[in-house]
Amino acid sequence: MAGLVPAIHALPRATKNVDARDKPGHDDHLWTMPVRLKLRDIAFFERPVQFARPFRFGAITINATPQLFVRVEIEVEGRGTAVGASAELLVPKWFDKRPELSPAQTVDGLRRSLEIARGLYLARTGFLTAFDLHASCIGAQVATCAKKNIPALAAAYGPAEIDKAILDALLRAAETSFFDGMAGNVAGIDARLSPDLKDADVVQFLSGRKPLSRVAVRHTVGLDDAVEGEGGVADPRENAGANYFKLKLAGDPAADAARLARIGKELDRLGRDPRVTLDANEQYADLAALQALMDRLDHDPALRPIASRLLYVEQPMPRDITRQSPLGSLAARSFIIDEADDSYDAFPAARALRYRGISSKSCKGLYKSIINATRAAKWSAGGQTFFVTGEDLTCQAGLAVQQDLALGAFLGITHAERNGHHYVDGFGDTPAAEAQAFAAAHPDLYVDAGQGARLSIHNGDLLTGSLHAAGFATSVHPDWAALRPLEQPRSIQEQLA
Repeated sequence: MAGLVPAIHALPRATKNVDARDKPGHDDHLWTMPVRLKLRDIAFFERPVQFARPFRFGAITINATPQLFVRVEIEVEGRGTAVGASAELLVPKWFDKRPELSPAQTVDGLRRSLEIARGLYLARTGFLTAFDLHASCIGAQVATCAKKNIPALAAAYGPAEIDKAILDALLRAAETSFFDGMAGNVAGIDARLSPDLKDADVVQFLSGRKPLSRVAVRHTVGLDDAVEGEGGVADPRENAGANYFKLKLAGDPAADAARLARIGKELDRLGRDPRVTLDANEQYADLAALQALMDRLDHDPALRPIASRLLYVEQPMPRDITRQSPLGSLAARSFIIDEADDSYDAFPAARALRYRGISSKSCKGLYKSIINATRAAKWSAGGQTFFVTGEDLTCQAGLAVQQDLALGAFLGITHAERNGHHYVDGFGDTPAAEAQAFAAAHPDLYVDAGQGARLSIHNGDLLTGSLHAAGFATSVHPDWAALRPLEQPRSIQEQLA
C-alpha cells in the first residue's frame, strides 16, 4: 500500500485571525482565506479503462478509453509543500464531435489541451491564489488551443483537471476538507471572469453552502442499453434502486419517441414514481426537429409515462446551432445546456435564449460550476427558477467520482447522473491494492461483496460523509508507480496530414 497516500511535509495548521470568528463552536471554514501557492510541478499519467458494456451516446459507441491522472506539487506560502491529484476519463467525441475527426484524434486533442495548460500554468511565477492561476491562464489557453484547431470545450479540459489537483494539494496543506475550504473561499474565487456578478455575490454564495449528506443517483440509459427484461431499465441489479433516470436520445423524433414509449412502460413497472431527464448530446439538427419530439411528448398517450415525469431536456441541438436558436414556445419545458457550456458567458447567453439551466461537470471546470451556481441562485431570487444540474462524464471509481460528487454536494445538487459504475466493472484495471485503499478510506462509498470494490448505492443514493477528509474529497491518491505517462499527443493538423 506504500505510495498510495502522499506525504505532506511538516505543514502547520493554517493560521487564523484572532477575532469573533475564532470563538469556540464557530465553523472552521470561516477562518481567513484565501491561501496563496506557487506551482512546482505538474505531471500527467494515464491508465486504460475497458468498459463492461458499450456506451452509446450521440454519434459514438465507447468500449474503452484511457483515464487521465494529474499529479501536482505546490509550495504553500509559509507552510511547505503538498501534493494533489485529480482524475478524469479522456472521453472521445464528446468535447469535440467534428465528424471529420476519429475518436482517437479527439482524445489527442484533450492531451494537447493538457500540455498547453501545463506550460501556461508553470509559466506563472510567484505566489498566487488557486483562482488567480486559473483566471490568468484560461484566456490564453482557449486562444492557444484555437490556433491549434482545438475547440473551446476541449480547451477547458486541461485547466479543469489541473485546477482540481491544485485544489486537492491546497486543501491538504491547509488540513481542511473541500466543503469547509470552499465555504471559506480557500481558492480566492471572485467575479473577474463573470462581470454580471459582483465579488460579494460569490463570497455570499460560498459561505452559505450546506453540503448534502447524500446525493441521489440518476441512472443512465444509453442508446445501446437494454430496455426490457434482464439488464433492462426495470432490472434492480442494473438501476441500483435509482429514483431518477437519464434517457439518451438519438436525434430522430420518431425513433426516439418509440424507444421512450418502451422505456415508459418499464418505468411504470418499478413500483415507484421516478423522475426522468432527456439528453440528446447535440443530435437534434434544429428547432424544427426538436419541436417534433416535444409535440409527441405533449400529445402521444404512449409517452405520458415519460412526459409526466420529465424534469428537463439536456443539450438537444449542436452547440453552434444552440447559440443561434431562441427556444421560443419550447421554453414551456425546461431545457439546459451541457456541451454548449464552453465559456464563462455561456450561461447568461443561454438564459437569453430561454434556457433555464446548465450542467455541472468537473471536467468542464469546477470554478465555472461555482460561478454558474452563484448565478442560478441570484437569478432565481427574482422569481423565475434557474438551476445547475449534475451530469456525468462516466466518472470512474476513486478520484474522479469522489471529486465530482463532492462538487455537486457542495452546490446542493440533489440528484446527479452517475454512470461510471454502470459501464465499467468496479475499479476496472486499477491495481487491487489501490482499489482496496480507496474502499478502506471511504467505506460509505464503496463495498466489496466478493467481486472487488464497487460503488455503494444506498436506496438510490450516494453518501458523502467520508468526502469530508482533508483534501479534495479523497484520503487516498493513486499508486503513481502503477500508471504510465500520458501519451504524447499529435496536433490535429498532423493527424489530418
